[in-house]
Amino acid sequence: MRLHILGICGTFMGGVAALARELGHEVEGCDANVYPPMSTQLEALGIRLMDGYAAEHLKPAPDLVVVGNAMTRGNPAVEYMLDAQLRYVSGPQWLGETVLAGREVLAVAGTHGKTTTTSLLAHLLESAGMAPGFLIGGVPGNFGVSARLGGSSRVPSDSLHPQLALRAIGGADVRSGILPARFESRVPFVIEADEYDTAFFDKRSKFVHYRPRIAILNNLEYDHADIFPDVAAIQRQFHHLVRTVPGNGRLIVNAHDERLAEVLAMGCWTPVETFGIGRGDWQAELIAADGSAFKVTRKGELLGEIRWPLLGRHSVMNALAALAAATAAGADPRALLPAFASFESVKRRMELVDEVGGVRVYDDFAHHPTAIATTLAGLRAKVGKARIVVALEPRSNSMRLGAHAEALAPSLADADAVVFLHRPELPWDAHRVTDALQGRGSTAPNVDALLAAVRAQARPGDQVVFMSNGGFEGAPRRFVDLLRG
Repeated sequence: MRLHILGICGTFMGGVAALARELGHEVEGCDANVYPPMSTQLEALGIRLMDGYAAEHLKPAPDLVVVGNAMTRGNPAVEYMLDAQLRYVSGPQWLGETVLAGREVLAVAGTHGKTTTTSLLAHLLESAGMAPGFLIGGVPGNFGVSARLGGSSRVPSDSLHPQLALRAIGGADVRSGILPARFESRVPFVIEADEYDTAFFDKRSKFVHYRPRIAILNNLEYDHADIFPDVAAIQRQFHHLVRTVPGNGRLIVNAHDERLAEVLAMGCWTPVETFGIGRGDWQAELIAADGSAFKVTRKGELLGEIRWPLLGRHSVMNALAALAAATAAGADPRALLPAFASFESVKRRMELVDEVGGVRVYDDFAHHPTAIATTLAGLRAKVGKARIVVALEPRSNSMRLGAHAEALAPSLADADAVVFLHRPELPWDAHRVTDALQGRGSTAPNVDALLAAVRAQARPGDQVVFMSNGGFEGAPRRFVDLLRG
């Protein structure tokens, strides 16, 4: 089958393209942003890429058009697709019906931490010998690809929790490491479960198409101001996800999150396990204040310690969620603990770009005040009194609309200096943020001016963090070049 993917270079749709190619389909696609690294990854898979959304890209007609959620009415390719009555489907629906059907689906939902937790969960299942498939909204360091089908018939017996493994495969003997065919057909698949809408013709959240047996509900805050009027609207979508999880499945839920508790109060038909720092069924007790070492207990039983390269309380919460979900999938949690030390985080999640002249430069995919605050708190706990300089681009739809304006200054409490990218087209006054920073904040009208402002402040020992969920015009690496300059 020949598939044409509209919006192929997005992280999700690029993953869909890779999975379709792995299934043996002929895959092509178009996008307004055909450039590395996604373009080079897709081209390496033999996928033809076209720049822009011209109607001619759909001639001759493909067997199926897979539509990304960035596509809107008025787009030339969309209008031609509709006028010509081509067969089309959304990316999430195609994924749910073509890849996830018959799989052991583990979905990771939440306002924050989805990509890191999904990557970590896939890494844990891989370390347990389960060879999971996955689709992740980023490139996980341990795999180097954002998506794969997965699949293996051998599972090391010492990596499986005996009771859960026996239950998962209907009581079969797993000591040989050979699983019966009916389990092989249910290869675990880990999916980053986004609450954003599916497509211009399907305004449900993407995750309702995935039908997981195990679902992580990591946290829930107001976001996506362009499509959700309030937090209650997001809660309703999360409850739609809860409704799809079967009674023999598992919900892994943040014990600290009152909004998630309200979601479950709307109705829950699935066993729930909670996780938290000092709270819940799965608990962490910090050994290191920066979150790089902590003890793990399950229902009062000490499982052991985790020591790993990630920082922050939010990272500890992600670790607990992934460990609980992997256990629900049949892994032995004690056997998984050493695997945390070898976890390589996703690109652009507090990624250390370089260190030049004693200045450490980080690239972070910041999209929400809570994520900014927890990330900087983790860094502060690690570096002590060293200066933290933040370069911030308000790139997400919610930030651009000003939905988080009041919360941004408090989220930057651990920063010693902040340079805020205040592009002329930003529809609100960024001085609302920088004025509240009491002398620690300034604005810049473009990236060149921002880089110059940060360079003027940076000195040996500083930690410079570039925060944006967009490309930021390559600012982190350009800053490294300036330092070397």
